[in-house]
Amino acid sequence: MKRRSLGNAMLNGKCPRCREGNIFPVAMMSYLKLTDVHQKCAHCEAVLTPEPDFFYGAMYISYAFSVALVINILIVLNYVFDDPEISVYVITVVVANFLLLPLMLRYSKVLYLYWVGKLKYDPEKASIKN
Repeated sequence: MKRRSLGNAMLNGKCPRCREGNIFPVAMMSYLKLTDVHQKCAHCEAVLTPEPDFFYGAMYISYAFSVALVINILIVLNYVFDDPEISVYVITVVVANFLLLPLMLRYSKVLYLYWVGKLKYDPEKASIKN
Protein backbone atom coordinates (compact mmCIF):
# COMPACT_ATOMS: atom_id res chain seq x y z
CA MET A 1 0.00 0.00 0.00
CA LYS A 2 1.27 3.42 -0.93
CA ARG A 3 1.91 5.77 2.01
CA ARG A 4 -0.10 8.99 1.90
CA SER A 5 1.71 12.10 3.11
CA LEU A 6 0.33 14.25 5.91
CA GLY A 7 -0.21 17.23 3.61
CA ASN A 8 -1.98 15.14 0.99
CA ALA A 9 -4.21 13.52 3.62
CA MET A 10 -5.17 16.88 5.10
CA LEU A 11 -5.76 18.42 1.68
CA ASN A 12 -8.09 15.57 0.70
CA GLY A 13 -9.89 15.40 4.06
CA LYS A 14 -8.71 11.92 5.04
CA CYS A 15 -8.71 10.21 8.44
CA PRO A 16 -5.72 11.20 10.64
CA ARG A 17 -5.07 7.61 11.75
CA CYS A 18 -5.03 5.71 8.45
CA ARG A 19 -5.00 8.64 5.97
CA GLU A 20 -7.26 6.58 3.70
CA GLY A 21 -10.89 6.96 4.85
CA ASN A 22 -12.86 10.14 4.22
CA ILE A 23 -13.76 12.47 7.09
CA PHE A 24 -16.76 13.90 5.21
CA PRO A 25 -19.58 12.02 3.42
CA VAL A 26 -19.42 14.40 0.41
CA ALA A 27 -16.69 16.13 -1.63
CA MET A 28 -14.72 18.95 0.01
CA MET A 29 -16.22 21.64 -2.28
CA SER A 30 -19.80 20.37 -2.08
CA TYR A 31 -22.51 22.60 -0.62
CA LEU A 32 -24.46 19.51 0.48
CA LYS A 33 -24.27 18.34 4.10
CA LEU A 34 -21.96 21.20 5.12
CA THR A 35 -21.79 20.22 8.78
CA ASP A 36 -21.79 16.42 8.46
CA VAL A 37 -18.76 14.42 9.55
CA HIS A 38 -18.50 10.63 9.59
CA GLN A 39 -18.72 9.25 13.12
CA LYS A 40 -16.14 6.57 12.31
CA CYS A 41 -13.60 6.11 9.57
CA ALA A 42 -14.85 3.62 7.00
CA HIS A 43 -11.31 2.28 6.49
CA CYS A 44 -9.87 1.83 10.01
CA GLU A 45 -12.91 2.37 12.29
CA ALA A 46 -11.25 5.31 14.11
CA VAL A 47 -13.72 7.53 15.97
CA LEU A 48 -13.66 10.90 14.18
CA THR A 49 -16.06 12.66 16.55
CA PRO A 50 -14.82 11.81 20.06
CA GLU A 51 -17.57 13.83 21.75
CA PRO A 52 -20.80 15.45 20.55
CA ASP A 53 -19.57 19.07 20.41
CA PHE A 54 -15.96 18.32 19.48
CA PHE A 55 -15.90 20.50 16.36
CA TYR A 56 -17.09 23.69 18.11
CA GLY A 57 -13.43 24.60 18.51
CA ALA A 58 -13.08 24.56 14.72
CA MET A 59 -15.14 27.75 14.65
CA TYR A 60 -12.05 29.68 15.74
CA ILE A 61 -10.11 28.35 12.76
CA SER A 62 -13.03 29.12 10.45
CA TYR A 63 -13.16 32.64 11.87
CA ALA A 64 -9.43 33.07 11.16
CA PHE A 65 -10.00 31.89 7.57
CA SER A 66 -12.79 34.46 7.16
CA VAL A 67 -10.71 37.29 8.59
CA ALA A 68 -7.78 36.39 6.33
CA LEU A 69 -10.12 36.31 3.34
CA VAL A 70 -11.58 39.73 4.15
CA ILE A 71 -8.16 41.31 4.68
CA ASN A 72 -6.80 39.85 1.43
CA ILE A 73 -9.84 40.99 -0.54
CA LEU A 74 -9.59 44.49 0.92
CA ILE A 75 -5.90 44.73 0.03
CA VAL A 76 -6.37 43.42 -3.51
CA LEU A 77 -9.35 45.66 -4.24
CA ASN A 78 -7.60 48.68 -2.79
CA TYR A 79 -4.49 48.25 -4.94
CA VAL A 80 -6.03 46.86 -8.14
CA PHE A 81 -9.05 49.15 -8.35
CA ASP A 82 -7.55 52.18 -6.57
CA ASP A 83 -9.91 52.47 -3.59
CA PRO A 84 -13.36 51.55 -5.00
CA GLU A 85 -16.71 52.30 -3.36
CA ILE A 86 -17.57 50.58 -0.09
CA SER A 87 -20.34 48.61 -1.82
CA VAL A 88 -17.71 46.92 -4.02
CA TYR A 89 -15.87 45.77 -0.90
CA VAL A 90 -19.03 44.46 0.75
CA ILE A 91 -20.34 42.65 -2.33
CA THR A 92 -16.94 41.09 -3.06
CA VAL A 93 -16.49 39.88 0.51
CA VAL A 94 -20.01 38.41 0.66
CA VAL A 95 -19.64 36.62 -2.68
CA ALA A 96 -16.16 35.28 -1.84
CA ASN A 97 -17.35 34.05 1.56
CA PHE A 98 -20.31 32.29 -0.05
CA LEU A 99 -18.16 30.67 -2.74
CA LEU A 100 -15.49 29.50 -0.29
CA LEU A 101 -17.84 28.51 2.54
CA PRO A 102 -17.56 24.72 2.06
CA LEU A 103 -13.76 24.84 1.89
CA MET A 104 -13.34 27.12 4.90
CA LEU A 105 -15.83 25.12 6.98
CA ARG A 106 -14.43 21.71 6.11
CA TYR A 107 -10.75 22.63 6.28
CA SER A 108 -11.27 24.22 9.68
CA LYS A 109 -12.65 20.87 10.88
CA VAL A 110 -9.80 18.94 9.24
CA LEU A 111 -7.18 21.17 10.88
CA TYR A 112 -8.92 20.96 14.25
CA LEU A 113 -9.15 17.16 14.05
CA TYR A 114 -5.47 16.84 13.11
CA TRP A 115 -4.23 19.38 15.71
CA VAL A 116 -6.52 18.74 18.69
CA GLY A 117 -7.80 15.23 18.02
CA LYS A 118 -5.92 12.43 19.69
CA LEU A 119 -5.65 10.32 16.53
CA LYS A 120 -2.09 9.78 15.35
CA TYR A 121 -0.94 8.19 12.11
CA ASP A 122 -0.60 4.42 12.30
CA PRO A 123 0.89 2.80 9.15
CA GLU A 124 -0.50 -0.59 10.16
CA LYS A 125 -4.06 0.78 10.20
CA ALA A 126 -3.48 2.23 6.73
CA SER A 127 -2.73 -1.21 5.31
CA ILE A 128 -6.05 -2.73 6.48
CA LYS A 129 -8.22 -3.83 3.58
CA ASN A 130 -12.01 -3.65 3.90
